[in-house]
Amino acid sequence: MIMDDAEEIKRRMLEQMQRQIEEEQRKQAEKEIIEAQKKALLRHLLEPDARERLERIRIASPEKAEYIENQIIRLYQMGKIRNKISDESLKVLIKHLLPQKRDFKIRRI
Repeated sequence: MIMDDAEEIKRRMLEQMQRQIEEEQRKQAEKEIIEAQKKALLRHLLEPDARERLERIRIASPEKAEYIENQIIRLYQMGKIRNKISDESLKVLIKHLLPQKRDFKIRRI
């Protein structure tokens, strides 16, 4: 009886672990599909020089690049973007999307 209980617990734990692994694999697959769709849309929306700029931003700051990409897609979905975005247009867009850094000068008295 004790062995049956122990085996039952072991079986339940294995099933639970298996479900967790399957769920993680499903989430990973969904994430990869969404990322592929996002890249395809950005390839459609950005001119090559603008894509290169965004990739350079991604190397320096992945969070900022992700934010810029999401905003570009959002603007496209809202119908604000009708033409391909050039490098110059992307510079202007980035300037509006990202807050400006402030320089502080410390003077000793």
